[in-house]
Amino acid sequence: MSKRAGQSLSLIALYILLISPSYLPIADYGIIGNLHTTALISIKGSIDFLCLPRFDSPSVFTQLLDAGKGGCFSFICQDDNTNFKQLYLPGTNILVTRFLSKDGIAEITDFMPIAKKEDDFAIFRRLKGVYGNHRIVVNITPSFDYARGGCVATEAPDGNGYILSDPSGKQPAMRLITKAKLSITDQGLTGNLNLAAGEDIDFILTLDIGKPFRLDWIRHFHKTRDFWSAWVAKSTYRGRWRESVMRSALTLKLLTSSHFGSTVAAATFGLPETIGGERNWDYRFTWIRDSAFTMYAFLRLGYREEAEAFVGWIEQQCMDNLQLMYGIDGRKDLEEISLDHLEGYMGSQPVRIGNGAYDQQQMDIYGELIDTIYLYNNAGGSITNEFWKAIRGLVEYVIAHWRDKDHGIWEVRSGKQRFLHSAVCCWVAIDRAMKIGEARSLPHPRSKWRTIRDEIYQEIYDDFWNEEKGFYPQFLGSDTVDASALLMPLLRFVSSKEPRWLKTFAAIEEKLSADVLIFRYKQEHGATDGLEGEEASFTICSFWYAECLARIGRVEEATLVMQKLLGYGNHLGLFSEEIGIHGEQLGNFPQAFSHLSLISAAFQIDKQL
Repeated sequence: MSKRAGQSLSLIALYILLISPSYLPIADYGIIGNLHTTALISIKGSIDFLCLPRFDSPSVFTQLLDAGKGGCFSFICQDDNTNFKQLYLPGTNILVTRFLSKDGIAEITDFMPIAKKEDDFAIFRRLKGVYGNHRIVVNITPSFDYARGGCVATEAPDGNGYILSDPSGKQPAMRLITKAKLSITDQGLTGNLNLAAGEDIDFILTLDIGKPFRLDWIRHFHKTRDFWSAWVAKSTYRGRWRESVMRSALTLKLLTSSHFGSTVAAATFGLPETIGGERNWDYRFTWIRDSAFTMYAFLRLGYREEAEAFVGWIEQQCMDNLQLMYGIDGRKDLEEISLDHLEGYMGSQPVRIGNGAYDQQQMDIYGELIDTIYLYNNAGGSITNEFWKAIRGLVEYVIAHWRDKDHGIWEVRSGKQRFLHSAVCCWVAIDRAMKIGEARSLPHPRSKWRTIRDEIYQEIYDDFWNEEKGFYPQFLGSDTVDASALLMPLLRFVSSKEPRWLKTFAAIEEKLSADVLIFRYKQEHGATDGLEGEEASFTICSFWYAECLARIGRVEEATLVMQKLLGYGNHLGLFSEEIGIHGEQLGNFPQAFSHLSLISAAFQIDKQL
């Protein structure tokens, strides 16, 4: 992108910020979920993003991506000078939003009961008067099918609340159960509430499938709280950053499907990596890479059940013909389309659903997957004969294709290259498979695998090295340094004391860092990733940097970097994909990559202290 184009984009972004006060910062959100879907709730208590009945279903509330017609479920305090605070109940995903005004204190408690089936969806919202008297306006304005469907509201025929229907019939209707008297509008429901101290007004939003939830807030609250408290108690982590680590673990759990065992990369679609830019992707899918890293984080924390469920999903869906990403149910076609009718977050278009990278070749996923299976095996997981034959098939594919060009870990759209990280992960794939085979005395062509593994190592060490620049570059023959090189010692390809890698680490510090924030690469000297616009620092790269500092013995620096990075989290300790130079959260939110790398960095620094 030219300098003039970059300046124009900055001016557009500034203009949008000035004229769009209705868009809150991405960081101003919390998340709740039921292990099938999630909802984003703003610091002002509004549900601004929700897809039903599962993560990758069409949205019913999308105000986060279109303030005009996206739809929301909001409570608005009539005092314009209200302050807002938000917190999780300790060790849970139960969210409390507090209104602090001249009238007193009110609060909303939000949670989703853990659901056995997708259709068991419910959001429980309790509006409570804590101190003083309050005037609250409630607005419930679903906009079904990615805001293409609108909403028709009616009173429930059985008198139990209200029905909110999709006029097109594409999505199931919802039922709102409440004792509050609401008015029906063209957009949904609205009401003016007088809330006294000590008074509770409950709202339950469910699917209208013939078996509505009873208005039993207390019972469901205790069951939900007990579920999350018991899950957190299983963690084996006792390090110095326990609160941050467990908030990250709770977030990763929310992004995991209890039905399928798969995980999504983030809760949202369409949130921009640069305000006003085009890098706006749908992350509500299962990337093999992201999921493998997530399982590594779970295993480190002592959560083997999650790893077992994911490995079961892998065995059923992927081992015959591995691709980069899948739907959470294993579907393979994730056609990318643009929702041109949506304004986009602060005007950032296009808003995309689906993901055109699903059929890209990315050789690194083989190493990342088999490394996770290796760790699962070390934790006592089962490797059956059929599973081992499938693993061997993956290794044979790597042996046949490890010199192929691909799109790399960052899914560039500028053409294939022989990326460094992909080559390293091909080495990892064979190395870890050998270790599994040897540990379990499973049949495999040991000599052949060892020969190819060592050949890959030697080619990376000798041929990828850029002597003129003094670092391992992004791809063979490149002059660009890439933050994914930070993974070389993390994947045990090289020692953290290896001179060539230390020079690469120094180059990353020099060229890709802004204090503790690390960019994944810089588009310079004619290099491009095939997309317009700039991007912010990548949160996962920043936590990789902290972990590498600990590994090379700079422990005090690593500790300081970790503390600074935690300071970039939002008020709830949540992270999006990227962090802007002004500290703003950017990209889809919350992001699994960011939280799993936080856990990994905390473990490594704790280990060195």
